Amino acid sequence: MEFLEAIEQLAPARALRASFYVYPLVNAAHVFFIGVLLTTVILMDLRIVGFLASQDRRPFVKLMRRLALVAFCGALVTGIPMFSIRASEYFFNPAFRVKMLLIMLAGLNLLALRFFASDPDGAPAEKGARLFAGLSMALWIGVLVCGRFIGFV
Repeated sequence: MEFLEAIEQLAPARALRASFYVYPLVNAAHVFFIGVLLTTVILMDLRIVGFLASQDRRPFVKLMRRLALVAFCGALVTGIPMFSIRASEYFFNPAFRVKMLLIMLAGLNLLALRFFASDPDGAPAEKGARLFAGLSMALWIGVLVCGRFIGFV
């Protein structure tokens, strides 16, 4: 608990909490990156499942994967400061904990897709990847829902 309180007292967390303009901008950037992340993940997973068949699978999935990685990094970079202003509150928030668990499971699902249902070049195989893609969509939608619930639980 002292560690969480120490995070809240760091200079960047105090500055963010005190700023009338910066916190809403960081929050908006976080929402933007989450939107880009979910859009790219869902488009990629829909292509893996068999929709968007007019798009060449490998280049499309490769592009979506790159965009998703950039968006994930952006969400992480904006999410950490948001966490820091109320670390001791958020850490014990059930919705926040479930959100973090779902993000971890989504990462493990991505690894499982890469190791168990991908071609040698890393592109998802047509067969076998559908289950992972469906699970990915469910997990990331769960992340979105839990993120919205953080402020209400």
